[in-house]
Amino acid sequence: MKKEIKFSLVYRDMWQSSGKYVPTVAQLKEVAPAIIGMGCFDRVETNGGAFEQVNLLFGENPNKAVREWTAPFQKAGIRTHMLERGLNALRMNPVPADVRELMYKVKKAQGVDISRSFCGLNDHRNLRLSVEYAKKAGMISQVALSITNSPVHTVDYYMGVVDKVVDYGCDEVCLKDMAGIGRPAFLAELTARIKKKYPSMTVQYHGHCGPGFSPVSMLEVARAGADCLDVAVEPLSWGKVHPDVITVREMLRADGFGVKDIDMNAYMEVRSLTQKYIDDFLGYWIDPTNSHMSSLLVGCGLPGGMMGSMMSDLKGFHGAINASLRAQGKPELAVDQLMVMLFQEVEYVWPRLGYPPLVTPFSQYVKNTALMNLMNILKGQPRWTTIDKDTWNMILGRMGQLPGPLDPEIIALAKQKGLEFYTGNPQDEFPNELDKYRRMMAEEGWHCGEDDEELFEMAMHERQYRDYKSGVAKERFNKELAEARAKIREQYPDAEPVQAPVKGQVLWNLDMDDTSSAPVVGTAVTADEPLGYIQTYYGLIEIMPMSDGHIIATCAKQGDKVAKGDIIAFVRKK
Repeated sequence: MKKEIKFSLVYRDMWQSSGKYVPTVAQLKEVAPAIIGMGCFDRVETNGGAFEQVNLLFGENPNKAVREWTAPFQKAGIRTHMLERGLNALRMNPVPADVRELMYKVKKAQGVDISRSFCGLNDHRNLRLSVEYAKKAGMISQVALSITNSPVHTVDYYMGVVDKVVDYGCDEVCLKDMAGIGRPAFLAELTARIKKKYPSMTVQYHGHCGPGFSPVSMLEVARAGADCLDVAVEPLSWGKVHPDVITVREMLRADGFGVKDIDMNAYMEVRSLTQKYIDDFLGYWIDPTNSHMSSLLVGCGLPGGMMGSMMSDLKGFHGAINASLRAQGKPELAVDQLMVMLFQEVEYVWPRLGYPPLVTPFSQYVKNTALMNLMNILKGQPRWTTIDKDTWNMILGRMGQLPGPLDPEIIALAKQKGLEFYTGNPQDEFPNELDKYRRMMAEEGWHCGEDDEELFEMAMHERQYRDYKSGVAKERFNKELAEARAKIREQYPDAEPVQAPVKGQVLWNLDMDDTSSAPVVGTAVTADEPLGYIQTYYGLIEIMPMSDGHIIATCAKQGDKVAKGDIIAFVRKK
């Protein structure tokens, strides 16, 4: 028997990589016992990234969410971990040092054990305070290497970062393969080098499924000495998210590793509850294509979680681009054609901007620059005509050192604009601000909260926090939800959509050879009887209407292949 491999459920990231929102506090508390009941997880990722902001967008208190979400795992002896962005902490732009320090004190008090810290540029200077502050607060400091595939991102390059963060005192290292483009052999070599030099160092692997490498990468890093793997559960596993724990467990078990058993009744409960949250309202913001893997991601290297926003951007620009092409007497382009052109432009832009790993926020900067380049090229204008302020800050070194050299054309453009390059420590550019926010809280008559957690939210996300406190955020969310529901029902007033619970093949009846159409309009249905089935690789899943009524439209025929969440029928309630 080989060594034991531990599993971490990235329940937060499953949602963030799928759509705009995460479950509510009540939903998270509901699913936690079933996650614990699965019996196979030593760790659960509970918060971080956009988690705080999403709760504020709901109009809910993120501090309450973190405390109540982590509590059952703490009681069960399962370690919780968060994700934070180094210099940017829990937001998209740099954070003062005193606000960063307060974050660790607050999160430790709220029940978070491990801080996974990454810098999108792998600049160790941006990670030093993350390590020091996490350990000072009593947390386990895990530093994540932002994995990508480029000529400059060699094993020696990453080991240079590891050596620095080990000197700073980090406890663990994570290989954060956010786009899933790390080549399995490369990841294995890096893991082996880390374990050889630092034998007692815990190594965890996090890899998204987008281009399809991640299951192989998981096996290879396990063979090379990794200790823990991040996994997901259906119905959000695979696609642009993470591999499912069942598959990963069986793969490792067959290779001789020690892995914990999975309570399948609990697994099915987690699966069912997660689908219930999707059906409730979260599915309105999940792009159906997010359940698909794509080999096209191998070349551009964009993280799968960005695909939804990128496609939205393309669709938004589609009309304007075609209007410009018509004016030039050129043929119009389909969205798919634009997507391929954008991928190709990302491949052109990325090396010229110094190979920043394509992770938040630098993936957005590269994608935005490529998108604007594409727009300008199609309009007959030169590349680099439009570069936003944040991208310039990255180019100029104000967010850290780029891994590779800038293209001479970019350097010349900066000089032409009179912009100066910065070589100092990025944190020095952002002075402390907590005293200012304490005064603001006092002026508003707001309490700083238990362990200064409300002060932290104000300092980290001022605009969203003010909207939460005023009630504007909840009003805005309720309006957005109402609009999303109205849009779905637009075509069929007074009807409830019936969605495919999983990816698979629609079977309105169980006779595989019967290719007849779906149930006719007017067919009566009841909420406790299946309307049909979805054939998956692991069996038949029932299609259940949400209420009694009758069918007024069907959107899929017998044998049609559907993605999870696709609307396959509409039912008018009694």
